[in-house]
Amino acid sequence: MKTIESFIRDIHDFPKPGIVFKDLTPLLNNPEATNLCLQQLLTPLAHQRIDKVVGMEARGFFFGTLLAQKLNAGFIPVRKPGKLPYNTISETYALEYGSDTLEIHADAIQPGDRVLIHDDVLATGGTAEAVCKLVEKLGGAIVQCNFIMELEFLNGKDRLNKYSIASIIKY
Repeated sequence: MKTIESFIRDIHDFPKPGIVFKDLTPLLNNPEATNLCLQQLLTPLAHQRIDKVVGMEARGFFFGTLLAQKLNAGFIPVRKPGKLPYNTISETYALEYGSDTLEIHADAIQPGDRVLIHDDVLATGGTAEAVCKLVEKLGGAIVQCNFIMELEFLNGKDRLNKYSIASIIKY
């Protein structure tokens, strides 16, 4: 079996010139690699109780639902504005040029729920930080933020320094 990293494909100049996009679709296309990745994401959670797994649109949904199933937890999607059908709360966060907003259903998390936040990549940390704020607004306790990949040179971990962080691959 190859390493998980060997299933991550670099796409140069996507979505814009100068960016090297880390494409995980080859990983998703291989059941053995997907299972290995899932097991590595679960390992740091072996002795934790998780009530809810929050996954960010859209690549956080792939493993977020698998993690929720293995942890016997509920799965909560966090999406761009206007995509969730029920009452929502939102959090706006800064991007390099401009801002973006994420929403979560207002009844998705109950006070005291123990929450795992999952996404495919930790880059600048803006998205994950916004999701942490949403979870905390609803009274959730963040157990961990976990990622398949972490782009360490972007220092996203600095924005999440009050939370436990786990990532499988570091670039």
